[in-house]
Amino acid sequence: MARQSNRQTSVWKSLDWVTIAIYITLLVCGWISVCGASFTFGETDLLSLSTRSGMQIVWIGTSICLGFVLLMLDDRFYDTFAYIIYAILLLLLFATIFNPNEIKGSKSWIVLGPLRMQPAEFAKFATALAVAKLMSTYGFNMLKWRDFIAAFAVVFIPMVLIICQKETGSALVYLSFFLMFYREGMPGCVLFSGVAAVIYFVLGIKYAEVAFWDTPTSAGSFIVLLLIQIFTAGLVRLYTKEKRLHLYILLYSIAATLALILISKFVIAFDIQWGMLAISLSTAVYLVWRGLGARLKSLYLIAFFTFASVLFHYSSNSFFNSLGNHQKTRINVLLGLTQDLKKEGYNVHQSVIAIGSGGLSGKGLLNGTQTKLKFVPEQETDFIFCTVGEETGFVGSAIVLLLFLALILRLIAISERQTFRFGRIYGYCVLSIFLFHLFINVGMVLGLTPVIGIPLPFFSYGGSSLWGFTILLFIFLRIDASRNMVRT
Repeated sequence: MARQSNRQTSVWKSLDWVTIAIYITLLVCGWISVCGASFTFGETDLLSLSTRSGMQIVWIGTSICLGFVLLMLDDRFYDTFAYIIYAILLLLLFATIFNPNEIKGSKSWIVLGPLRMQPAEFAKFATALAVAKLMSTYGFNMLKWRDFIAAFAVVFIPMVLIICQKETGSALVYLSFFLMFYREGMPGCVLFSGVAAVIYFVLGIKYAEVAFWDTPTSAGSFIVLLLIQIFTAGLVRLYTKEKRLHLYILLYSIAATLALILISKFVIAFDIQWGMLAISLSTAVYLVWRGLGARLKSLYLIAFFTFASVLFHYSSNSFFNSLGNHQKTRINVLLGLTQDLKKEGYNVHQSVIAIGSGGLSGKGLLNGTQTKLKFVPEQETDFIFCTVGEETGFVGSAIVLLLFLALILRLIAISERQTFRFGRIYGYCVLSIFLFHLFINVGMVLGLTPVIGIPLPFFSYGGSSLWGFTILLFIFLRIDASRNMVRT
């Protein structure tokens, strides 16, 4: 008993109380925001359980109790039972697909009487534990395709199950694990390929109907194919020892493209993109041929990147054309191609108005007119940040973002000081998830990112998200508290 007591004492002494203080501060700020978002003029009792502000206190209290329980468990519990926890959550996600209760078009909620639970929120910490367990095994190496595919599968399976629940926003959160993969040795070219794909999609769609210099050429396709050529030359420069090869590729691409433009403009008008497609494919073929002669595997991979980029560009155009009208409208609104202020663009438009009306110092707590008159849909959940902006203004919003920045920086510091790989990997999973939620949620409120319906950590109303984020954080704090403990 004495050894166990000393163990618990050392755990409490080793806890990162700075992170806990930030957590409590965010909970308080979040509750105040929920009060502001759900309050109506004339209401007198904010603590009643019949109000959302009152229920949020219940969720906050239970979250703190849950965090305490997680800190009392042995840190080896999370490592030992990582796969079992992951398997249980996968079964729960699979069962939720057949859930007869559909809420707002999604089957991701399990209804238990007056309570509703969203398993997708808890699957995040289970996936983080499982992938940390896998990647901390002896001999695991992200540069080995077998190991990389195994880690990717652990993340991909819950994504598919959540998509089957018609909850695409929550599924996209799992893309944040690639930030952790990059930290643990995933080649930077993989992360770059993902960023390039986003650039191809946005530019290809946004300028698809714009003619390039009065020629029968889509400006979107022209820009994307030109970028593919530039990116190919850049990758050759970074990943091979062929010092002049990238210059040859770049000069060849620019000269050939310029010739195509001049011919189409002044000789005979034709669609330049087919000539540019030929340039890209011929460059890829040349890289394969050069790789065979020099025995450079990196040239094969760069050629594959070029082929895959071309394929992605044309398949993404086909994919966009196959979408429903409402889905196309959402994307067009985000890209600024459509001003649909009454339907798809209504939420974002009203949230921007609410934030802008707050000015420098805000209208004061519980005094926001846009939120009190319910102009902003989902203002207690996904669009909670607009309440912060309206009631506390730029100053209050900046303070909230600085609190999140402090949390992110603290998570980085704690992750880097872990003595075991399991703790470091799990820490970076937690960091990546929080960073993704923060960036996307605040971005969609400001109209900078797609509206995919994910909560703002510790601010958005609801028990599932608050419990999910608390479990994520406190498991990591418990693992960190034992980083220097001597095992007996």
